[in-house]
Amino acid sequence: MLKRIKSYIIIGLFLALGYFVSSYHIIFYKMNNSLDFDLLKKSYLTLEYTFFNVTTKRSEDIMKIDLLREAGIGDLLVDIGKLTEGKKQELEAKFEYENY
Repeated sequence: MLKRIKSYIIIGLFLALGYFVSSYHIIFYKMNNSLDFDLLKKSYLTLEYTFFNVTTKRSEDIMKIDLLREAGIGDLLVDIGKLTEGKKQELEAKFEYENY
């Protein structure tokens, strides 16, 4: 009986971990010579772009990705100093226009 309860708990933990991973983007960035991360809520459950490093990528290439843009990556890039507010709005407008 105890063995069965333990297995149900382990299965529940794996399901919770899977739900978390499919619900959030985990964004890595380098700030002040240390590697930091932030969580962005995904628009829908998916495993695409779950782990994403913005340190080595150009801001324009990051903003091209619809899933990340919808999750609010632009605001994060402004917060970490990789992008200005004006440039963020320009890139958002550019890529939203391309999608329509």
